[in-house]
Amino acid sequence: MRFPLWHIVILCLIKISISGCKKEVKTVPEPNQKVKAPNGMVWVETKTFLQGAKASDKYAMHREKPAHEVTVDGFFIDITEVTNKQFKAFVDATGYVTVAERPIDWEEMKKDLPAGTPKPHDSILQPGGLIFNKNVNAIVNMQNYGQWWTWKIGANWKHPQGPESSIEGQDNYPVVHIAYEDALAYCKWANRRLPTEAEWESAAQGSNYDVVFTWGNNPEELNIRANTWQGVFPTLNEPIDGYKYIAPVKSFEPNSIGVYDMSGNVWEITSDLFNVNYYRELGNKKPIVNPQGAGKAYNPDNPYIQERTIKGGSFLCHASYCASFRISAKMGFTPDSGSDHIGFRTVATGDMLLADE
Repeated sequence: MRFPLWHIVILCLIKISISGCKKEVKTVPEPNQKVKAPNGMVWVETKTFLQGAKASDKYAMHREKPAHEVTVDGFFIDITEVTNKQFKAFVDATGYVTVAERPIDWEEMKKDLPAGTPKPHDSILQPGGLIFNKNVNAIVNMQNYGQWWTWKIGANWKHPQGPESSIEGQDNYPVVHIAYEDALAYCKWANRRLPTEAEWESAAQGSNYDVVFTWGNNPEELNIRANTWQGVFPTLNEPIDGYKYIAPVKSFEPNSIGVYDMSGNVWEITSDLFNVNYYRELGNKKPIVNPQGAGKAYNPDNPYIQERTIKGGSFLCHASYCASFRISAKMGFTPDSGSDHIGFRTVATGDMLLADE
């Protein structure tokens, strides 16, 4: 199994129609003389803020509602997404092989498919990943996102667009084609962890309390603040922001606390399970302290998978389609795969860093 869209690719080819573990976040004191910010990270202060859809956000979706106050303890966060150079250092040190590079195990894969799903031909069950189809000329139905995605055999973090592509000269680009398992393996090696969704939003808010975007509330600043889609999605891409697809990290100004690229460029994996009803089921306790996300995953559009939550949107986000460059925006992510627009960043707490000394 790969990404939710991998369902579409596989199941269309075989003519089938089909419509986790939570980490405890410890309370951590504000940094002191014993805990210094690691290189490439910045401290996010303990604060109470409004998580979820803001009243002025016309693009807010039901899964982002209702907004609710949360208190999140302080933590360190990477100022950029994990880059190709950083991920390569991990692979070189450990010999790790990512999920997208491993042979596909049909016995394991079919556990996440409806009972009786026939096995696809071996020519299809090959390691690879989903890449955006840059040659889409026309769209029949915007709900059929399989029209602009292509399963590419041989696509992985070293070859983002397939075997013929390379990351040579792209050390400072976000690493992509990362599965949840891959991100956890990197975190273990680096003595880091993935952020919760609440931590991610705390960092994205910066010094603010309830802004819509990581830079504030002005949507007119989008093209100078983030790498997103301009033109007509997905058929006409006009790189008004300077980048047609993925961009190097730090290509745009950071937010108020020095964190880059939390809007657009690549989606970022969090530790939270994805449940479209989670916010509505939270109850009335205010504020919620260090929320860990839903107890179980639920997405009616992908009912067979325990999806994780991804945040921040990507270079493919456009107001006409998902507008996921907003802080509260979220999407489900199949944990055992990735694509060419999903990456991650890590966090650390003071106790983790002291234990490392």
